[in-house]
Amino acid sequence: TRSAAVSRKTKETEVDVRLHLDGNGTYKNRTGIGFFDHMLDQLAKHAGCDLQVDVAGDLHVDEHHTIEDAGIALGEAFRIALGDKRGIERYGFAILPMDDCLAQVAIDFSGRSWLVWEADFRREKIGDMPTEMFSHFFKSFSDHAQCNLNLKVEGANEHHKIEILFKAFARAIRMAVERKPGNTDLPT
Repeated sequence: TRSAAVSRKTKETEVDVRLHLDGNGTYKNRTGIGFFDHMLDQLAKHAGCDLQVDVAGDLHVDEHHTIEDAGIALGEAFRIALGDKRGIERYGFAILPMDDCLAQVAIDFSGRSWLVWEADFRREKIGDMPTEMFSHFFKSFSDHAQCNLNLKVEGANEHHKIEILFKAFARAIRMAVERKPGNTDLPT
């Protein structure tokens, strides 16, 4: 099975991630940041993976360590669950609309990390999540999943922009981790 359990403990956080790539989109995410939980829920639902992310972090200081360490542990979980990557598509992409917004995401589980981020937010926070942390989350994920990740979103509604970006991210992942029956090739 393509699953992983990752625990990360630092002075600031304790993170536990459980991931099953070939799930059915079930989720149970508890980070202490409501909007972040909602985005992780969307990730699981639209990627079709089962996901549980539990974080006990220093939210009394701020949200930075909770979001960063969750991104690190989640990236590690994807890297571990993909194993040797034999038979996967490797590349995935999605272009999705949400009302006035359009998100474009492409991912390559190449073993090399890189982030291209084209998204600007005019609000300081969406819900209780600082908008400056969105790119940081994706950078942490990319670095630890060892994937190339290209994200772009445009539109006026700030909530819709980040929500459709997470959904497009999830759909791109779904495509990239798919395995064709009988394919055992290493996607190079």
